[in-house]
Amino acid sequence: MLKLHEDRTSIQTLILMILIAYLFSVSLRFLWVHEFSSLAQFHWNNELMINTNDGYLFAADAKDVLNNNINAKSISPIEAPMAELTALLSKIFPVSFETLILYMPAFIGSLIIIPLILIGRAFQQTTMGFIAALLGSIANSYYNRTMSGYYDTDMLNIVFPVFEMFSLILALTHQHNRFLLPITLSIGLYQWWYPQAYALDSALFAIILVYTILVNRKNIFFYKIALFILIGILSLPLTLKIVLASVVFVFFHFQEQLSQKFFWPIFITFMGAYFYTGGFDYIWTLLKLYIFHNTSENTTISSSLHYYNVIDTVREAGHIPFTVFAERISGHTITFILSCIGYIMAIIAYRPLLITLPLVGLGFIAISSGLRFTIYAVPMMAIGFAYLLLWLTQRIEKPWLRYVSVIFFTVTALYPNYAHIKEYMTPTVLTNQEVTSLEQLHKIAQREDYVVAWWDYGYPIRYYSDVKTWIDGGKHTGDVNFPASYVLTTQDPLSAAHMLRLFTEYTENGYSDTNKTQNDFEYMMSKEGFKDPEEFLTALSLPEYKLPKKTRNIYLYLPLRMMEILPTVTLFSNLDLKNPNVHQQQPFFYSTQTIQDTGKIVDLGSGLSIIKDKNIIKLGTQEVPIKSFYQVSYSSNKILQVNEQKFASEGLNLIYMPSYGRFLVVDDFYLNSTYIQMFVFERYDKNLFEPVILDPMSKIFKLKL
Repeated sequence: MLKLHEDRTSIQTLILMILIAYLFSVSLRFLWVHEFSSLAQFHWNNELMINTNDGYLFAADAKDVLNNNINAKSISPIEAPMAELTALLSKIFPVSFETLILYMPAFIGSLIIIPLILIGRAFQQTTMGFIAALLGSIANSYYNRTMSGYYDTDMLNIVFPVFEMFSLILALTHQHNRFLLPITLSIGLYQWWYPQAYALDSALFAIILVYTILVNRKNIFFYKIALFILIGILSLPLTLKIVLASVVFVFFHFQEQLSQKFFWPIFITFMGAYFYTGGFDYIWTLLKLYIFHNTSENTTISSSLHYYNVIDTVREAGHIPFTVFAERISGHTITFILSCIGYIMAIIAYRPLLITLPLVGLGFIAISSGLRFTIYAVPMMAIGFAYLLLWLTQRIEKPWLRYVSVIFFTVTALYPNYAHIKEYMTPTVLTNQEVTSLEQLHKIAQREDYVVAWWDYGYPIRYYSDVKTWIDGGKHTGDVNFPASYVLTTQDPLSAAHMLRLFTEYTENGYSDTNKTQNDFEYMMSKEGFKDPEEFLTALSLPEYKLPKKTRNIYLYLPLRMMEILPTVTLFSNLDLKNPNVHQQQPFFYSTQTIQDTGKIVDLGSGLSIIKDKNIIKLGTQEVPIKSFYQVSYSSNKILQVNEQKFASEGLNLIYMPSYGRFLVVDDFYLNSTYIQMFVFERYDKNLFEPVILDPMSKIFKLKL
């Protein structure tokens, strides 16, 4: 009853639709390139740099693949499919490596239009697929994670599952054996590219099996579909999956009567293999991490201490408002609501669309589990909108008016997404000035040396300096974040120096210690003979503390950009490791570039202001004395100059950095921290550190111990 009038689009028209949708998707991803192409600070090696931190992991790994640099102790393996694909493409296309990684997301991510159009064609509704392709390819969430420069696995993370949906819809619609192999192939490719897809694909298997048992239990072909899904999700190499699926397919296709007799033994055998190779264990781990926000971070090694959970600091993994949720999926709240209505109607009209429910469900958990999941709902909501639009307009009798209406409402739905693209001008991860410092470090440091920084900068450091790091975007659990946070925020330079040497050596030793059963921080403590973290940290402040043998150099990386997240960095070490119920008072830190000097008052924004004649800082209605005032600026020849004035014995400290157009309001904790002392003031213990690079954007010190 709800079905649309069927269209019979020719192959030529189908190809034309695919080309138009693809060029549309790619061209809008060039708006960001056009906006930044004239800004020299975002270029390196005559090309725009990428705009995602994680991309530098894959870029570094791809270079390792190309150069055959295999390091068994690397915390980030190079066998990732992303690195392998990039290395392969770099050998095929005659462009620079920087150009390749810049544009890969735009050209590969835009492939989403193909399965969307083909899904429409599978229902003889190619126009529906075409409209869905236009909307789905540029919807806020999907665009953000496949834009030019967003060099990440997301470029295929949705393309592959939508191809899965297409292969399943073909099999469910036509019920011929020849449509079984594409199921395993598409699922196997997705599993190869993105192992976390295990949960989604298991949900597909479950929904097909339950639907078959409840609705169509006598149809053996539906069980065949479930079987080929099952083969695709087995924890086996991709080639082995394809071989197994091919053998079963040949048996089913050429020995139909015999295969019916042995179908259930085959099915049960593969079910056993599924549970034997992992089953729901991996799914439960993901659910605990993202849905239930389980703060237990170490599931394979013991932990007696309580660390700060990094998930709590990631915006992508937190609750989001409904309007943000809707706009991320469809560009506008009204479009989203219409898409939901259309999606339900489309499922009623085309029953095979039921298999898309896991994809939509995963997208919808974003409302409570973080905006990172919204991307999964984009394609099917786009189909929902396209279906509703065509269903409403098919009643218009005059063809020209019907076409005009479809075009008008399609453009109306597309416009908010276009407006978002025009405004979403996220900068590159680093500027060329910062990269220059890291390239200089590359010439100084050896590949086995360590650079210690916050985890946000781990991958870019590895890419440009070709060194090792403690933490990065893939290794940032509480036990490794604690020592990094401690080094960056402690007020004792000797403790920081001792921690730098200790944790570096034990991190390296831990890679080869097959008997290691503790997390990294507790492993180091126990090897040093401590059980109590407070006793251990106190011992680090002693000059006579005996350090392990030095095996490599260590560098401390302090970028200007870390200033904005310093309070977040502090959270990971300013806590009671033994008692999670004891909440430490957080020190005071405020940074601003919003400055208005009215003569008597300097307004710093957010309710903070400086009352000049009283030497006080006003925090809302509270008045706090200025303890010290520092003006830190660079001379014309880039020499740092520090002018200091003392006003009171207690209060907050005010740091004016005119070279950066910035004010800092900090208490003594931050004033005396490693980061503020060494980056802002360039003050350091000459017995412990020596400066390597003192650039206004990033300062790098070498540990002498």
